Amino acid sequence: MMNLEIWLTFVLACSIVLAIPGPTIMLVVSYALGKGRQTAWATVPGVALGDLTAMTVSLAGAGALLAASANAFTVLKLCGAGYLIYLGIKMWREKPGLLEDNPDAKRNRPSRMFLQAYIVTALNPKGIVFFIAFVPQFVNASMPILPQFVIMTATFVSLAAVNVAIWAIMAGALREKFRKPTAMLRLTRAGGAVMIGAGLLTALTRRANAAV
Repeated sequence: MMNLEIWLTFVLACSIVLAIPGPTIMLVVSYALGKGRQTAWATVPGVALGDLTAMTVSLAGAGALLAASANAFTVLKLCGAGYLIYLGIKMWREKPGLLEDNPDAKRNRPSRMFLQAYIVTALNPKGIVFFIAFVPQFVNASMPILPQFVIMTATFVSLAAVNVAIWAIMAGALREKFRKPTAMLRLTRAGGAVMIGAGLLTALTRRANAAV
């Protein structure tokens, strides 16, 4: 179905790409710092599903449209950037009394964290364009294409989930060291600032610089 050597090369390439923090990682780190590790864990499946959506859309051909159309790319990019900035501002404005690690609180519900991570990941046009340029390089044209796409999609999504989980654990461990309300407030605002920065960087991204 897929040559082992090519697959291992694909795994290595994906690992290198995923090691570079992007908007999704900034979102996860922001939540881990501002809301706690338990809350940030809910972003892991959201990121995985978002990457699955982005790869499926890319390999189905929509990625080619984004790569060719400056207007389509810009619209999707600004939607994702605006959403990140909106989330960052909300986090920055949270009051100290609402920063406890309570997963039952409306703002900390896992379903909300999951949905927000999914939207940010799926709306990242850089990722969609990147997939359509990156994945075909590892396809063996002499073998069935669909099984290879399935294997590479499953591989990338799995690696992305592990990568996000590692970042959430590290950022959550940092938060655990600062339990005072004032320190928690600073961490939350730092997380919000990171998220706003990610949104601004996303807004300034050009198609030529597309990356995950």
